[in-house]
Amino acid sequence: MLVPMRADRLVATLLLLQAKGRVTAAEVAEELEVSVKTARRDLEALAMAGVPVYSQAGRNGGWTLVGGARTDLTGLQADEARALFLAVGSSAPTSDGLKQALRKLVQAVPEPFRADAAAAVDAVVVDPTRWSGTGGTTPLFLDDLQKAVIERKQIELGYNTPKKGPSTRRVHPLGLVVKASVWYLIGDTAAGERVFRVDRVTSAVITDDPAVRPNGFDLQEAWNKITVAFDDNSRLLTATGLAEPWTLSVLRHILGNQLEVGDPAQDGRHPVKLSSYSPQVLASQVAGLASGLEVDGPVEVVEALAEIGDRLVDRYRE
Repeated sequence: MLVPMRADRLVATLLLLQAKGRVTAAEVAEELEVSVKTARRDLEALAMAGVPVYSQAGRNGGWTLVGGARTDLTGLQADEARALFLAVGSSAPTSDGLKQALRKLVQAVPEPFRADAAAAVDAVVVDPTRWSGTGGTTPLFLDDLQKAVIERKQIELGYNTPKKGPSTRRVHPLGLVVKASVWYLIGDTAAGERVFRVDRVTSAVITDDPAVRPNGFDLQEAWNKITVAFDDNSRLLTATGLAEPWTLSVLRHILGNQLEVGDPAQDGRHPVKLSSYSPQVLASQVAGLASGLEVDGPVEVVEALAEIGDRLVDRYRE
């Protein structure tokens, strides 16, 4: 999970307090996937900022909002409410507890903005893993696409791809995904559901026509299917090896669905299958694990790793 920036994390912490009534620093740390020290520092920061929150020591202690205080969002404007729920909702995409707290907080915003705020909670998915070779520029039409997704309006989308060139199509926007630094739009078209890289969008005109959202559509589930299909179609090479337990979280972050982990052997290491797009790409992805990962084949990956090692020795050995 992508750890929220501190401003978003403070809001998320406040939402947890408001939803649960009382939390411990350990509970906040687990929910937001930060250290207990960071969670405690955030709770103290809320108190120092004037939020009516206090701590109580003891077996049943924790942090509580004084008198069941509620956050006051009645002064928000429409754009501010949409921005808040987009930012915080996408900060913890896998946290069911935080998502539920966000949905409860929707009731605290002015009534005319509640529909937009509720839609913003589920408008964006964050996927921290990177598809090798991808790297996006700053999207020009991201704000327009976010607005179209939240307001559920069809858009006239100008799009340009290296192979097919420029085109224009009518799209029913369903949601946005940021994968590492690259944004994608998932939308329905006359040709079926499609994924668009936002940095390839050349124009985005929001129409007055309502977007049709399939019954039961879930953005996270849709994105999971897309990534599995992409990975299945794009894998050109699979390497095997043995990984120390401490490397598994790093490998999962780097490779995502391109990693398969087996049960540990007698020496505690896990057999792994690592899929990527070429021997050189895979070697560059895992070389930093050094002795924590032993790749035993294919030979092209082993040679690529050895070449990286030789270059590092040449550069840094005195």
